[in-house]
Amino acid sequence: MLLVAAACSQAGHEEADTVSIIPQPRYVQMDEGTFRIDKDTKIFLDEPVEEYMRIAGFLNERLLAAAGFSLEITDEMTADGNVIFFMNAGLPSEAYGIHVEPNRIVIDYGDGAGAFYALQTIFQLLPEEIFADSRQRGVKWEIPCLAMEDAPRFKYRGMHLDVCLHYFDVDFLKKYIDIMALHKVNRFHWHLTEDQGWRLEIKKYPLLTEKGQWRKETVVGSLNSGVYDGTPYGGYYSQEQVRDLVQYAAERYVTIIPEIELPGHALAAIACYPELSCGLEDHYETATKWGVFKQVYCPKETTFEFLEDVFDEVFELFPSEVVHIGGDECPKASWKACPHCQALIRKLGLKDEYELQSWFVTRMEKYINSKGREIIGWDEILQGGLAPNAKVMSWLGEEGGIQAARQHHEVVMAPHQKYYLDYWQADPDSEPLAMGGPTTLKTMYEYEPVPEVLTPEEARYIIGVEGCVWTEYMDSPERVEYMAWPRMCAIAETGWTQTGKDWDGFTRRLETHLGRLDRLDVGYCKAFFNPLIVFHNDTKYSKVVTMTVDAPDAEIRYTLDGSVPDASSPVYDKPFVINRQQTVTAAAFRNGKIIGEIRTKHF
Repeated sequence: MLLVAAACSQAGHEEADTVSIIPQPRYVQMDEGTFRIDKDTKIFLDEPVEEYMRIAGFLNERLLAAAGFSLEITDEMTADGNVIFFMNAGLPSEAYGIHVEPNRIVIDYGDGAGAFYALQTIFQLLPEEIFADSRQRGVKWEIPCLAMEDAPRFKYRGMHLDVCLHYFDVDFLKKYIDIMALHKVNRFHWHLTEDQGWRLEIKKYPLLTEKGQWRKETVVGSLNSGVYDGTPYGGYYSQEQVRDLVQYAAERYVTIIPEIELPGHALAAIACYPELSCGLEDHYETATKWGVFKQVYCPKETTFEFLEDVFDEVFELFPSEVVHIGGDECPKASWKACPHCQALIRKLGLKDEYELQSWFVTRMEKYINSKGREIIGWDEILQGGLAPNAKVMSWLGEEGGIQAARQHHEVVMAPHQKYYLDYWQADPDSEPLAMGGPTTLKTMYEYEPVPEVLTPEEARYIIGVEGCVWTEYMDSPERVEYMAWPRMCAIAETGWTQTGKDWDGFTRRLETHLGRLDRLDVGYCKAFFNPLIVFHNDTKYSKVVTMTVDAPDAEIRYTLDGSVPDASSPVYDKPFVINRQQTVTAAAFRNGKIIGEIRTKHF
């Protein structure tokens, strides 16, 4: 039975490539023929309640825009004509099955999430024109006959967005959530408070948005440039907007996890209410550059009363069982110089300021738990001892995740070296300013988030993955999309797909999938089609050159004299050496034609 199962799994893996679905389904068996959707096709709902009517409505929205017709929705069983059946088969949450025959499609599920994810797969089985926002004439709305079974690998499949360093309006956030949902990403980690701006309306503390949303100016370039733009910058989300976005996300089976930073990254709040600090400075103002700041919350009753009040309003807005409390990059300089903090350390019998941070986080966890919620925080909440019920988001690497899993705490893997989408994805010499890297599409795809050092029992505590978008150098929606996609496709597939990794298969499916992103007007990075030229240090007078390209079935041709490569130029097949007089100019070719951009790199 194991041999048969393994063979079936491999067959499904190969077949899945032929239908170009991302993330890849667990099992696909192709068959002959197609199912055609036309204006006479009906949708049958086994459960004609509001939830499933809404899901069927998503299909009709797409059809009406792209095909010019919508389908009748019925709860009367019929065998006549083409019918799309939505049937509750009692499958586990989020799992689904799709069975396509020439005259019917049967979608099996166990809950609304499963039915919704089945529909996202149906969209990807249709021609890419289904994602167009205008009538597409002459398109045959056909789906290949097949049998498919699918279910997620991890329960937590996340995508993060920082709106503090730069602010993005609700319309863009809705588009962001739509693209997440298409890729079966189910957690939106919304980073709402920072040193550089407080973005969430809290009615009990109006200064947080009246004043804390603003910084007087913003650094230009990196945090070290010393040049500022002289322009006030702000933006915040009203509670009405938040409720609307939470509902919008929930209808797409995305849970919004709000992040309220503590004890560090608190300067915007302290600038509004200085009594929250250790009181060591005469003046506090919202940060105007990036980085880590010494001004942090002081662990006194005034601070805890403030934070408890904030979380009370957060709980009213966000139904998520989990809230993110940050916990990262909390300098201890203020606490070391603060008489109250030093007295508290002695009173509590703590060893140092790291244990004081653990006490701070644990106290807040007790309050949050008392309200029926749980906390998740960055690795640093492990310092000084992990709060009893906390989950850990491991960003510094894998060690924090390993340590937490061994303590039987749930872990979301988001190591910055692998999953930070603010890092360069192509040659930094040819890309706009980014935070670090480069971290390529292939790096993100090939990363395995369950460390081999964990036992099977410990590995169960790795509950998911998350791609992180920090926006120091992303001041527009276009820049966010460029940095996030298509690399987030790779993270989404790791979070969902249970079969083994296959880079070649992934790139073949992704090339088709990029057409869907085009239709959705997602301004993704097109480095997929461009050669990445890397110089490796050799001698004072030479460099070793390596080149790669992500696009499948492509070859790299290059020149060393500054001329543009053509179909007769040398094909790159192994590393080579250049001297200072030579310039590498390269392009990816397929069938004798350039498929991307020409890239040049100078010694």
